[in-house]
Amino acid sequence: MAASSNSSLSGSSVSSDPEDYQPPIWKSYLYQLQQEAPRPKRITCPQEMESRPKYYGREFHGMISREYADELLVGAEGAYLIRESQRQPGTHTLALRFGHQTLNYRLFYDGKHFVGEKRFESVHDLVTDALITLYIETKAAEYIAKMTTNPIYEHLGYTSLLKGTMVHRLSRGRTEPRRVTFQRDERISSPLVQRTALKDTPEKQCFYEKIHNFKVHTFRGPHWCEYCANFMWGLIAQGVHCSDCGLNVHKQCSKLVPSDCQPDLRRIKKVYSCDLTTLVKAHNTTRPMVVDMCIREIELRGMNSEGLYRVSGFSEHVEEVRLAFDRDGDKADISASAYADINIIAGALKLYLRDLPIPVITFDLYSTFIQSAKLPNAESRLEAIHESLLQLPPAHYETLRYLMAHLKRVTQLAKDNLMSSENLGIVYGPTLMQPPEQNALITLNDMRQQKLVVQLMIEHEDVLF
Repeated sequence: MAASSNSSLSGSSVSSDPEDYQPPIWKSYLYQLQQEAPRPKRITCPQEMESRPKYYGREFHGMISREYADELLVGAEGAYLIRESQRQPGTHTLALRFGHQTLNYRLFYDGKHFVGEKRFESVHDLVTDALITLYIETKAAEYIAKMTTNPIYEHLGYTSLLKGTMVHRLSRGRTEPRRVTFQRDERISSPLVQRTALKDTPEKQCFYEKIHNFKVHTFRGPHWCEYCANFMWGLIAQGVHCSDCGLNVHKQCSKLVPSDCQPDLRRIKKVYSCDLTTLVKAHNTTRPMVVDMCIREIELRGMNSEGLYRVSGFSEHVEEVRLAFDRDGDKADISASAYADINIIAGALKLYLRDLPIPVITFDLYSTFIQSAKLPNAESRLEAIHESLLQLPPAHYETLRYLMAHLKRVTQLAKDNLMSSENLGIVYGPTLMQPPEQNALITLNDMRQQKLVVQLMIEHEDVLF
């Protein structure tokens, strides 16, 4: 992106019409400051130092005092040298001249040089980056403090134009959860489901929100922040990059970016082990295609299969299905001609759900569901599970709703497949629910509640979802 000489956004027009959209004006003030920053000047030692570590050059001056280092650097802005500490022999200090004073930093090496979080291939690069940062933060401290107050983020093309269509498609395709109240109806004395009365409350509109997957990133060449429009200064690790949608922003700006990541399919490298919300947003679906395709195939030719979901398919064939989804996405062939044994498809579905980085019943809601299952009163238990379901992220809720409706249909053919809701609870409890701490004792103690939660969701699917 080319920098504009104008550091203001005034005059840039914003429109929801693609034809009228004009890109924002990138602010060049911080870029100009980086160009003005002092350049590194290495002060070399006139004699060869026998104690010099192999990863330092002639800028190493051995064990000299702070005062002597100051004398060597005085009058040369950007000058630097390395000395061995007199107070702590064996440790090294970077002495750097900036702002008419000598700054001393403890210097480390672990294959790369560093004084803080950033790691550099050479001391020269470290000093270059330090001088840029010191100069900009000294000259523009007030500007930096205020640079996030007039963001351009909402005016960016992909943000303003894609957000509306994506949210519309996803919210339109999703069945909103019903909030229900469970209570006894004295006129009916049949099972619990028949004794529940539904009271609809106003539905709260839900969107498939997703936080950005930011990681520290080194940008090659000049780069501007897509939140505040300011230059991202420094030599390396100038900002953060969203690996799902490609958004590039300052680290401080990343804390202000809304949870509206729109994953780009070109950046999603796999289907299995991919965050559920990321996958459905990337494919613009309400549920992962793996869940839809596997359930469709199972209902087409495997509902009467004895021990469905309990009997394992050959693990190498299940792995083949996983690789097919990762490689081909919704074009993966899981038909009977490719995999005659329906247990392979059932195994692939369970593997997908088990390998999610965040389980369908999320880590933060795990204890809520477990505690719900422990309630002694049947109606209170269902009420608590229902309330917990409403707190799930939309993509997780939709996946669970669709799966439970399918498993209920499986139980309706239990005479043939021998799979009751209790059996499916045993199979799917640990698949859908995992404690936040990977503790075998906790998992063992919670197995009964995990099974019961899934069993109740299957039996009362029509009421809970």
